[in-house]
Amino acid sequence: MNSKKLIYVDNNATTAVDPEVFAAMKPFFCEQYGNPSSIHSFGGSVAAHINKAREQVADLLGITNRNKLGEVTELIFTSCGTESDSAAIYNALQICPKKKKVVMSKVEHPAVLNVGKELERRGYHVEYVPVDKKGRLDMERLGEMVDDNTALVSVMWANNETGNIYPVEKIAEIAHLHGALFHTDAVQAVGKIPINLSESAIDMLSLSGHKLHAPKGVGALYIKRGIRFRPFITGGHQEKGRRGGTENVASIIALGKACELAGKYIGAENSFVRELRDRLEKTIIATMPDIRVNGDIENRLPNTTCISFEYIEGESILMLLDRHGICASSGSACTTGSLEPSHVLRAMGVPYTAAHGAIRFSFSRFNTEDDVDKIIEALPPIIAWLREMSPFWNKDK
Repeated sequence: MNSKKLIYVDNNATTAVDPEVFAAMKPFFCEQYGNPSSIHSFGGSVAAHINKAREQVADLLGITNRNKLGEVTELIFTSCGTESDSAAIYNALQICPKKKKVVMSKVEHPAVLNVGKELERRGYHVEYVPVDKKGRLDMERLGEMVDDNTALVSVMWANNETGNIYPVEKIAEIAHLHGALFHTDAVQAVGKIPINLSESAIDMLSLSGHKLHAPKGVGALYIKRGIRFRPFITGGHQEKGRRGGTENVASIIALGKACELAGKYIGAENSFVRELRDRLEKTIIATMPDIRVNGDIENRLPNTTCISFEYIEGESILMLLDRHGICASSGSACTTGSLEPSHVLRAMGVPYTAAHGAIRFSFSRFNTEDDVDKIIEALPPIIAWLREMSPFWNKDK
């Protein structure tokens, strides 16, 4: 990449660590480095900071339940959203051993879909809820799939590629009608839209720190009070025996601070960040032909737009944007490098000529109006040049 200012609009893949978050975690490397499981006060003081971080995460999620000691007991810290997803799914199967069915959507993140594939290899029956051309779940079909043999329904709160928001509360109610548990991968939703688990039917929820300006390598899993839980990682007594392994202290402190800040800035996510997204999207639609916005534009995250530039390859667009110092994405960062179009867009029935030319722009509160100006300036000539070379482009348009 050249020396141009970096314009980063790939925040659904990962986010920059907020300077306030970095400042909060720094002392726990070389100053407050005690093991929180130690009996001495040096370790005990670190344990107190972990408890504070748990409170900060709980506050963002609207978790109000506390035990007799005033402690949050419905959250365990993990290494990432993927671990949280696996822990939730396998827990449901362990505590409901007679039930052999799992229901999930066709547009889940690979962290959930690939668990589904593994469960099929182990003899479980996994059903995948279809979506319509806007990526909206077929709720009637979902209702038909869930039965008394269903151990778990797992549906993401918001899609990482299109930004679509799904009716997780309604889905949780459907699951409970048949005695099934409900889990949601809320990795993309946390910090972007309000969440209040104190008034929710959700049984388990996953989140990841690096999606909301904390570092990579830390996440959390919410487990509703009354839901039995068997550890995914066994070992020591950490996390009250629910997740073995010495705590990643600095990153846990960072996650707590990031959640505190996310609560502070959630209004900006839904105003300033939304305005940046909308301005870019509307300008692209107004200035370039053969464009389609993928997803449910009336019900999506405020920071995300997935736009297809028909008749050209998305990878080529990304490479040329990169020369201008602009970082975007063709879909999930976990599937980058695949020659196949996005499984999300395929599930939506997006035509081949459009699915291969899909670009996701995902903003954060650290983006600026100038970033949008630079993208608007750089993108049209890139699209025009690539279409001139495309054998599928009708040059007489």
